[in-house]
Amino acid sequence: MEARRRFLGVTTALAGALAGCSGGNTQQAAADADTEPSLLGKVPSDYGNRSPHEKSKRTYADSKTPQAGSSRTPLQDSYGIITPNSLHFERHHAGVPEIDPAKHTLLVHGMVDRPLVLSVADIKRLPSVSKVYFVECSGNSGGEWSGKGAPDAQRSHGLASCSEWTGVPLSLILSEAGIRKDARWLLAEGADACKMARSIPVEKAVGDTLVAYAQNGEAIRPEQGYPLRLIVPGWEGNINVKWLHRIHAAEEPFYTKDETSKYTDLMADGKARIFTFDMDAKSVITAPSGGQKIAGKGFQEITGLAWSGRGRIEKVEVTTDGGKTWTAAQLQEPRFPRAFTRFRMPWTWDGSEASLACRATDESGYVQPPRQVLVEARGLNSNYHCNAIKFWKVQADGSVTNVEA
Repeated sequence: MEARRRFLGVTTALAGALAGCSGGNTQQAAADADTEPSLLGKVPSDYGNRSPHEKSKRTYADSKTPQAGSSRTPLQDSYGIITPNSLHFERHHAGVPEIDPAKHTLLVHGMVDRPLVLSVADIKRLPSVSKVYFVECSGNSGGEWSGKGAPDAQRSHGLASCSEWTGVPLSLILSEAGIRKDARWLLAEGADACKMARSIPVEKAVGDTLVAYAQNGEAIRPEQGYPLRLIVPGWEGNINVKWLHRIHAAEEPFYTKDETSKYTDLMADGKARIFTFDMDAKSVITAPSGGQKIAGKGFQEITGLAWSGRGRIEKVEVTTDGGKTWTAAQLQEPRFPRAFTRFRMPWTWDGSEASLACRATDESGYVQPPRQVLVEARGLNSNYHCNAIKFWKVQADGSVTNVEA
């Protein structure tokens, strides 16, 4: 009965919202007909382009060295769960190398019985799989630790994107190389100028890790690691090493620059957490969200994205009263582990101020926490791994801002 009452309420509100669209305007229809093209449109292009009316784009962080900067995905403009290749966030450490795939190789050596040098063509000949996974920089939402937050979803949560990745399971390559039983760690190294490198436990490597060569049905783009990159599902972004050219098996981790001086979590007592690989459950409302404006009173669908490095999203709850009450949102199927999940909830806005937020629960039972809970546990010394609940404020005029605005 409750579900039926909610449905009737939504349909009544929707009917009211659409009432102004009924009745028709024959004069306007005739005018529109006169503007229709009488000639055929553009010829097909070699590579498709979006409509010039679509303006969604990435934002770039200010940097004295642009090659070391980052760009952010416009999550507030997204539909479904897949991020277009052209809008996937970027995080560069030394710019984007230009690599000829015919000359690129992957070296597998160290504690293996049969060291390998594989060409890109060799890797593409091996049995491949396609999987949907998110990739998120562990510095995503780092500004939220302060409590002030960012003005829109792109700047607060845009260092996260989700794609279908195609590649070869790393377990297969390691098996071909004859990885030894006493090898516990791998070094994955990229071919960019700074030789970006991370240590990866063998246990994860032989689980769900991919050596990917394609993204969303086409070759990975240079900014995303062309021609090969590592995909380590659910783990912090920079461990998904781009431009992958070397894997070294060993007994111990390698303690590289980007897992010691950076990408560690400095706690309140001065100690640092290292190898904090998993990205915890997280979610954000993308509409209505900061920088947007509700057209008027009445029906408004609240929608957003949720994800977790620990598995599949099982529940997303939404509040419109600042956290006093929470309502379960509808989760769009199919849902994949370690991938974006789209959620939706019908809402009738009465024109008064409102405070919107969402919180996600993953299949491990982990519930996305309020910011204060994270601060109490970790302090304010770190900029990494912030997955706190994000609030948006709806003003009486329909404009949406950060709660601190």
